[in-house]
Amino acid sequence: MTRVTDALRRARRGDRDHDGSGAVRHRGRWTSAAGQALRGLWPVDTVRRGACAVGRSVRAAWQGPGRERDLVVQSLKAAAAALLAWAVAGVWLDDPMALMAPWVALVLVQATVYSSVRLAGQQFTAICVGALVASGAQAVTDDTTGALALSLPLLMLLANWSRFGDQGVYAATTAVFTLASGTAVSASAVGHRVGQAALGAVIGIAVNALVLPPIHLRDVRENLAALAREAGDVLHAVAGDLRDTEWDAQTAAGWSSGAARLQRRLDALASARSWSQESLRLTYGPLRALHRAPPATPPEEEDQRWSRVTGHIAALTRTLAVAADEHRTPAPPEGPVLDLYARLLELIGDACHAEAGRLLGERVARPDSATEATMEELHRRLQDGLREHAGQGAARTAVLGTLLLQAENLWAEVVPVTGEQ
Repeated sequence: MTRVTDALRRARRGDRDHDGSGAVRHRGRWTSAAGQALRGLWPVDTVRRGACAVGRSVRAAWQGPGRERDLVVQSLKAAAAALLAWAVAGVWLDDPMALMAPWVALVLVQATVYSSVRLAGQQFTAICVGALVASGAQAVTDDTTGALALSLPLLMLLANWSRFGDQGVYAATTAVFTLASGTAVSASAVGHRVGQAALGAVIGIAVNALVLPPIHLRDVRENLAALAREAGDVLHAVAGDLRDTEWDAQTAAGWSSGAARLQRRLDALASARSWSQESLRLTYGPLRALHRAPPATPPEEEDQRWSRVTGHIAALTRTLAVAADEHRTPAPPEGPVLDLYARLLELIGDACHAEAGRLLGERVARPDSATEATMEELHRRLQDGLREHAGQGAARTAVLGTLLLQAENLWAEVVPVTGEQ
């Protein structure tokens, strides 16, 4: 608050120091200063950034297919499943214990049809266990509080059983609903709750499977393309900094941070691949029978290929970081050879960006003969530079040789000889 107060005080003082002819201009300056001061407050800044993120997500969902629109569809499907379950159980069947049906239907509209079926089995089992244990505890204690005290510790222990997955807690919550509802605990009441849970599970699974079944194939392609694009961005950043003779350990730390972001993107790709494979379980056959088979995803060899690219970039940035450390023996190469190496990395970065477009379905040609000739020329001149550095000491030679090897590895992966046109 001190920073805000000081900023406002300076703005007001600026207004008093000028005549009325500049009142409008200085009021604008005061408003700008106030805005800058408020933006410095972390709660306000957090809300502002959150609102911007929400706005971007809404625009992305409106503009076209993507993760944001998938989330909107799944959210609306979950709400529709809950409403349908309530209409069947509460309105049509007029069941006084209809709460269980929409509750179960709501949580079973999962990211994939297979996960909905798997979670339905776990959740239904947990609900049955919770209802039976609560009924037994009520029969033993004949008191709601005593029955809760007797059943909840046991059910929370059972909730940690791996067979229940993440659904074990529903045993305890079912016991709470059963005992706190005020209705008599009987075999009929237990049967009602179990029946409503089964109804909700059937409706939730049916809505998820029949209404725009979630298929996560697009996530794989988008993550692969983003990984290729970001790899090109990192290589371009390294190339630009190498041309600056003042690059140091702090600059190298920025390159290492970029390589770390690539690794996180690679982890996201692995997660997307897992989701895509699961989303085809129980759905690919019916969709194919209806002539609605989803398009094929890029093969898993692409994941492995870009994993190797990520590893080569990480090794390259580590080499540069070690060379930039004045307390380490290896020394960075100097002179025109750095410009040559920067140009080489730029060409590889351009190839990465072209591969990102190819993965998104764009018509992208392989590097033409002129580009390949340039690569060969750069490689030859760097080899000459390597021989020149050999006369200046082993440290510089080792660094340049390692960098050149990583560049060759990157080019071989990004532009394979047998790659697709």
